[in-house]
Amino acid sequence: MVDRKMMVFDDKEIRKVWHNDDWWFSIVDIVAVLSESPTPRRYWGKVKARAFDELQLSPIWGQLKMPSSDGKMYMTDCADTKGILRIIQSIPSKKAESFKIWLAKVGSERLDEEADPELAVNRAMKNYLALGYNEKWINQRLRTIEARKELTDEWKRSGVNDGFEFSILTNEMMRAWSGKSIREYKEFKNLKKENLRDNMTTLELALNILAEATTAEISKVENPEGLDESLEVAREGGEVAGNARRDIEERTGKDVISSVNSKELIEKNKMEIEKNE
Repeated sequence: MVDRKMMVFDDKEIRKVWHNDDWWFSIVDIVAVLSESPTPRRYWGKVKARAFDELQLSPIWGQLKMPSSDGKMYMTDCADTKGILRIIQSIPSKKAESFKIWLAKVGSERLDEEADPELAVNRAMKNYLALGYNEKWINQRLRTIEARKELTDEWKRSGVNDGFEFSILTNEMMRAWSGKSIREYKEFKNLKKENLRDNMTTLELALNILAEATTAEISKVENPEGLDESLEVAREGGEVAGNARRDIEERTGKDVISSVNSKELIEKNKMEIEKNE
């Protein structure tokens, strides 16, 4: 399933995350759009101050981790679709009605994708094509999404908590197959907050799929419990892909881990298209 972490309304980015079978949205992002305040956090703070007594909104929001402008994850005030609709009522805005329509559309898209996962795949395909990636790369990238979903489902079954513990396991698996931590890998590709997989070559993506798929299969056999046991499995799965990487490098005489990022991948694709025209 494809979960985009950002949506756009009125040229403004709104962060969101799928949680408890619904989209949860960053309240500050929505306040910024509706209130047009230069200090949306302060504006939301004033709304919250009134919420406990006048608006009775306090039970309808919570905090979830979302990416910030520095690329790090922070706990952020969020609410689900129903909660956001109630919050909107407390913010005078000429954009309120159009935002409600947008909100309904976002929810409808996710429900449609739950009923027919192919819709999510098709939407992702269109998004990547619009960015300039070629179909060969996109097909490989979509396979990584499928492999990742299977792996995270297995981690949940093993009693691993999503979020921070998933990050620990992913980092160790990545180090085992690539020889680099996620941070080192991103620095090597000159990335900051960009998605690492979106900046991998097709060969890098293939090895990442191998690592994740192997880790999931080993986990099903060994049936680990909790983070510590799953950590050993993640290393084992990563090592299988690491051995494949070293074998490829020995046979080709070239490094698999590439400094090429998405800008270069897209530029290369454009040049190939122009050459064939």
